[in-house]
Amino acid sequence: MDIFEKCDSDEGYFGPSRVQEDYFFTRPILDPIPGATTSFQGQKCIQWSINNYLGLAEDNELKSVALESTRDYGTSAPMGSRMMTGNTQHHKLLEQKLAQYLDKEAAILFNYGYLGVIGTISSLAGKNDTVLIDKLSHASMLDGTLLSPGKFRVFKHNDMDSLENHLKHINRNRKGGILIVTEGVFGMRGDLANLKDICTLKEKYGARVFVDDAHGFGVMGPHGQGTGSYFGVHNKLDVYLGTFAKAFASIGGVTASNKKVVEWIRYNARTQVFAKSLPMVYVEVLKKALEKVKKGDDRRDHMWEISFRLKQKLANLGYCTGEGQSPIVAVYVPAGDIPTGKKIIFRLRELGIFVTGVIYPVVPKGIMLFRMIPTASHTDEHVDKTVRAFQIVRDELNLDLEKAFISQRESPLQ
Repeated sequence: MDIFEKCDSDEGYFGPSRVQEDYFFTRPILDPIPGATTSFQGQKCIQWSINNYLGLAEDNELKSVALESTRDYGTSAPMGSRMMTGNTQHHKLLEQKLAQYLDKEAAILFNYGYLGVIGTISSLAGKNDTVLIDKLSHASMLDGTLLSPGKFRVFKHNDMDSLENHLKHINRNRKGGILIVTEGVFGMRGDLANLKDICTLKEKYGARVFVDDAHGFGVMGPHGQGTGSYFGVHNKLDVYLGTFAKAFASIGGVTASNKKVVEWIRYNARTQVFAKSLPMVYVEVLKKALEKVKKGDDRRDHMWEISFRLKQKLANLGYCTGEGQSPIVAVYVPAGDIPTGKKIIFRLRELGIFVTGVIYPVVPKGIMLFRMIPTASHTDEHVDKTVRAFQIVRDELNLDLEKAFISQRESPLQ
């Protein structure tokens, strides 16, 4: 068998879409300028599918910093990895500022949040250690777990009984350490990790906690310090990771912890040691973005207002919007088959509302999830137009919205 034989099939991720060369439901071609609106197939749409929580993607001051640093450094500087020739005082200063913001002793930059997650988990979990990971954790967390030489176990989503049972089992014949791995805000459904109880259990059983707070960093808690801060347990999180691709509207990631742990990661994370240094243009932009995030309470307040308004109005129409405590609006729609789901997406975009839908196994069979991201750039008018479109779709397609509530309650994915 030729190794390329599979490439002629419709197997693999999104196989049918790949074979059909689809650019509508997967890999849609959008206006590259992010914001509350976008252009799709020649039509202006309200954009609910990007993680621009604080609206910083449109910030002119950040654009000016990017232009100035590009003139000074180009796009290549610095050249080389941090271990060799790519380390600068600018990188070290940004790490110090991030550590201070996150109330941790030290921090380390990564080129992408994905690489930060993989590098952090795989470098910390040794061959005698065990990773305990929430079932609904992001793919990067699973990849980091699988790349580590240790063992791993999966606990039911946000289920503390399941987590404790695993901790008890591991401690019977324990040889190494335990790293509990979870998201802070679960990015698809918008629910929050039960960090208070997780921290209680990690102390009871002598474990450590790693939190990937991609959707909470800059968004949740006082001054956007994160989901741990929101719950009042930030100081109990052993390893905290945030990405700059969401609230910071940039590129890169950061891991923060105590100094010895960060230095271990710095010298042992393959995605750090063997990767080119984060370009100066991003380092300079991130310094300014961090200032805006820390002082961004007005932006966060408006984002929350938009979130509450959207959730309430959709709920008034009968839609199931989930139980998440984050700004994410997870709209569950009955769509028992892919053609029905595609029909819903097509009609919403036709009405000027750009959303993307996900199906099983991300959500239970029989429903489709529209993960909608309210931002500081959205307006009440954007919300009202969106709600009218969802009302039209409900009525035209005669959707039985109660089915979504039933399917979510009976979800086998917990």
